[in-house]
Parts: sequence; C-alpha cells; structure tokens
Amino acid sequence: MFDEKQLQAIAEKKAAYQAAVDKALTKGPEMRQEFTTGGGIPLERLYTPEHLQGVDYPKDLGFPGSFPYTRGVQPTMYRGRFWTMRQYAGFATAEESNERYRYLLSQGTTGLSVAFDLPTQIGYDSDHSMAQGEVGKVGVAIDSLADMEILFNQIPLDKVSTSMTINAPAGVLLAMYIAVGEKQGVPTDALSGTIQNDILKEYIARGTYIFPPKPSMRLITDIFDFCSSHVPKWNTISISGYHIREAGSTAIQEVAFTLADGIAYVEAAVKKGQDPNVFGKRLSFFFNAHNDFLEEVAKFRAARKIWAHLMKERFGVTDKTAQMLRFHTQTAGSTLTAQQPENNVVRVAIQTMAAVMGGTQSLHTNSLDEALALPTEKSVRIALRTQQIVAYESGITQTIDPLAGSYAVEALTKQIEEGAWNYIRKIDELGGMLASIEKGYVQQQIQDAAYNYQKAVEAGDRIVVGVNKFQVEEDTSSRTLLRVDPSVGAQQVAKLRKLKEGRDNVKVKDCLEDIRKAAQSDENLMPRIVEAVRHYTTEGEICGVLREVFGEYREHVVL
Repeated sequence: MFDEKQLQAIAEKKAAYQAAVDKALTKGPEMRQEFTTGGGIPLERLYTPEHLQGVDYPKDLGFPGSFPYTRGVQPTMYRGRFWTMRQYAGFATAEESNERYRYLLSQGTTGLSVAFDLPTQIGYDSDHSMAQGEVGKVGVAIDSLADMEILFNQIPLDKVSTSMTINAPAGVLLAMYIAVGEKQGVPTDALSGTIQNDILKEYIARGTYIFPPKPSMRLITDIFDFCSSHVPKWNTISISGYHIREAGSTAIQEVAFTLADGIAYVEAAVKKGQDPNVFGKRLSFFFNAHNDFLEEVAKFRAARKIWAHLMKERFGVTDKTAQMLRFHTQTAGSTLTAQQPENNVVRVAIQTMAAVMGGTQSLHTNSLDEALALPTEKSVRIALRTQQIVAYESGITQTIDPLAGSYAVEALTKQIEEGAWNYIRKIDELGGMLASIEKGYVQQQIQDAAYNYQKAVEAGDRIVVGVNKFQVEEDTSSRTLLRVDPSVGAQQVAKLRKLKEGRDNVKVKDCLEDIRKAAQSDENLMPRIVEAVRHYTTEGEICGVLREVFGEYREHVVL
C-alpha cells in the first residue's frame, strides 16, 4: 500500500521519534511493561505504514459487497438500511413474554429474539422431574404448539423476523413456528428468521446438548435440506462464537473455533449430497462484542475474510451470496458487573459501536441489570435506545467500514486472521472439529485462556472498573429487579395437563411412532416433526422418542 521510498522516509522519522520516546522514558516509565489487547495480542506503541507491508488492497481488503468481504457484505451497508435491532427476551410464561415482545416492537425493535427456559433447551416438558425449579426461569417455557401460539399472539410472522436460541431440539421449535405461521395464514416461504441450531459449541462451551454428535449432525443437515425446499428465507443455523467467548476464549480463538464449527457443518451437509451454493446462503454466524474496541472491529473484519476464502477455495462455492459471512452480534454478558451496574450502560455502548463498525447484520444489546437478574422493562428500553442512538445520532453508519486504513486496525485484522488460520490448520491436523472436541483440544484451549484472564484480573493487571478498582459502598435496597413468580412452574404443568386431556391422543401416538421409524431410517425427520406438532405433540414427547433411538451424550471432561 506504500512504496519503498515512502517506507524508508517513515522509518527514518520513526527513528527520531524513538529517540524522543527513550528520552521521555528516563523521566518516567509507561504504566505497564507490556500492553496487549483483551485477547492477549501484543500492541505496538505506535502503528505506522510499516505495519501494513505486504497488505494488498484489492486482494486483502477489496470493496464492500465484494470478495473477500473484509469491508462488509453489502455494497452500501447501513446507508441502505440499519442492522436488525433485536432484544433477546423471554421469561416465565408465553403470555408474559408475548407482552414483552409487543412492548419491544412498539419501542422500535425490528426483530425478535426468543430466550427459552432450560427445560425447553434440553428437550423436557415442564412436568418432567428434571424441570422442577427451572420452569420459566432463564427464558420462556414452551411445551407445545399451544404455548407457541400464545407467544406470537398478535405478532404477524410475515412481517417480523424471529431469532430463536435453541440447539438440540431446534427442529421441534422450528416446526412449532411453522405451524403458528400456518394458523396465521402465513406460508412457509414467507417466514424469515434464524434458529441457532449449533450443537458443536454446546459440546465445547454451553452444555445444552441432548444427543451424541452423529445424530445431532444428522438433525442439523435434515433442517438444512428441509428449509432449502420449504422455508427458503430461514437462516438454518447460527454458528455461534458468542458462547465460546463467554466461556473465556480469546478473540482469535472465537473466530477460529466458530469457523471450524462452520467447516464441520458444511462438510456434513456436502456428504449428504447437499449443494453449498444453496444451503450456504442460509448459514449465519453469531459473535460476541467484547470490551477491547479495536480488537473487536478487527475480529469481525478478519472473520468475514477467512470464511469467504474457506467457502470459495475449500468447498468450491461460486455463488457470491453463499461465500458471505453474515452475522448477528450480542454484547458481552461476561463483561457485565453486579457491582455498580450502571457502568454496564457504558460497556454496552462501547461494544455496540464495535459491532456496528465491524459491520454486523443484527444486534442485541445487553441490559444493565443482567448480572443480577433478567432485565426489567426500563433496562431493556435503555439497551434498545443504545442501538438507536448509535444508529441515528453517532454518524458512524454514514461511512462504510470507517476504521479501514487505520494502521492499528489493519495490523490487528491481519494478526487475528493469521492466528485463526493457525488454529484451523491445527484442528484439521487433529481430524476436524468433532475429533478435536472428542480429544478435548478446543475445551482445553478455552479453559487455559479463561484461567489466564482471571489470573490477570486477580493480580490487578487487568482492571475491571468497580470490581478490582474504583470500588464504592453500594446501597442495594432500592434496586428494582425482575423476579419470576415461583408459581409459574405449577401454572405451566396445569396448562400442559389440560392440553393432553383435550387433544387427539391416538393421533399423537401415531405421530410419535412415525418419528421413531424416521429416526431409525435415513428419512428426513422434519416433515414428521412438523406433522406431530400440528397435533399438539409436546417437545418432551418428541425428544423422548429421539432419546430412545439416538441415546444421550455424556460430556468428555477436560481437567
């Protein structure tokens, strides 16, 4: 990007600058001996054009909407339209969650994001012994189509995009969403949204798995195939680095392990005879927006570039849309503090700016009180307003990839790209992502990074404002927190009992038997699951049959 004569002149002037620095340091040292990003990348004192040696603008950066998409996946980015503003929400009953969704839509949210309770996430109905004490606590309880109908009451599914954070039983919840659309008169080809459907990161970092890897991958590819034919606007997977980062990974690891998961999903679908030029258009990703602003912007840019090369060169994808890495972002829950929670508003604003400058397609902003409880209506409104202020008032949306050309950002983009490729090559050497998970390699890498970060915080090398520095005595008696009524579980069980008494149980039994036979064969399971939920077969009943056929996964513990 610079000729040799210019670089020589810069090097000479830099030498004079360094002499001035050395003189200044004799009067007083810098605050630390070593400066690094939040992810541990060493930072130079000063970045200059020298750090961009070897960067080829057309090859490495290009233009927005063009390969390798480093600068964004759309030609005009936010000049054409803003990102989808989502707020991840769900608690207690479907009725209460529906009320929150309609409130968010009235306040300017442009897409919904559904949080399910823990029993729903691991395929248990609310009346199961494993669900006791957990119904409606960390998300909304959904047992059957009846609950889903209430959840989306008065919300037109042909006009609203919905993201659902659901993994092991993703096919069941998608089937319920399809059935709600049918009842609203919305054809499946008009439905738009995303299911997370990313089981590999559950084995790595989150833990809401049900089945072993092989049948889990089969369920995912069944969804790819079904949606390609029947729900063409649906993003069939959201390959998630968010939870990998929340578990303690570095930025480089977040990119590398997320894209390695993506490779495994593409390989599995290709082996089933599916065309990556088709299903590749509906792959989406989910990243974390952490505190280190410049590192995060660089991370998003590097991830787009790597994925474009993977799809084009490893999988022979020629469709430009299928080469693009489109992603949702959520601000970092792990950075929120229970101490001085008002400070979380500032953290989320910084993270929001990083996600937008990094070119996200969709964004959820965490609420200030989430380190203490599910967010209140007031705090979730502040979180939404953060997005809106960035969109309408900050000015950063008017220029595409505004930090491009920054010596620091371009150097960090290159370092993250190189570090992520090194991990991807290592995972390939180990036999791919499934083999790497089974050997505990990925888990160990994340655990080591998390341990090192925590040591730095406890030693005071990493400052967390209000936690290990700038503490104050706080009066917590006046805090208003959202509390889930303990009676929610009993209410949900009573609703479920009434549902089972009133439905056609002979038809339900037949549907479950059809699912069992399909699971025992190579038949795509999705049509059978959709038919079952239409007759109010519950999620727990469907997952129960699949548990019997597929078995259950037991965690590989890494110490």
